[in-house]
Amino acid sequence: MKEETKRLLDKSSHSIRAAEILLKEGELDFSASRSYYAMFYVAEALLCEKGFRRSKKHTHVHAAFGENFAKPAILPVKFHRWLIEAFNARVKGDYEADFTATTQDAANVLQQAREFLETSRQYLSQSGSK
Repeated sequence: MKEETKRLLDKSSHSIRAAEILLKEGELDFSASRSYYAMFYVAEALLCEKGFRRSKKHTHVHAAFGENFAKPAILPVKFHRWLIEAFNARVKGDYEADFTATTQDAANVLQQAREFLETSRQYLSQSGSK
C-alpha cells in the first residue's frame, strides 16, 4: 500500500475519533462534518491507490470514486451515496445558520463512515495493495 494511502486512512481514523467525541459532547453538526471528512479521506485513499492525483474539489473526488469504485461494483454503491449525502449534510451544517443535525443523523453518518473505512481497509488488504 502506498504511504499516502496509509496516511489518508489514518487521517480518516482520526476524523472518526473526533466525530465520536463531538457526538458525545452534543456537537452534532461538527460530528457529522468530521464523519464526512472521514469518508472523503477514504475515497481519496482508494483513488490514490489507483494512481489518481489528489484534488481539492470534493465533487471531483465524489465523481472519480463513483466512476472507479461504485459503478463497476468494486465496492458497494451505498458508499458513493453515503459520501454524497454526508457532503450535503456537511455543507448545510457549515453554511446554513438555521440547520442543526439531529443526534440520530450524526450517529448514522458516523456509523456509515466507520463501515466505509473498514470495508475499504479490507478491500485494500485483499487486493494486494503494497
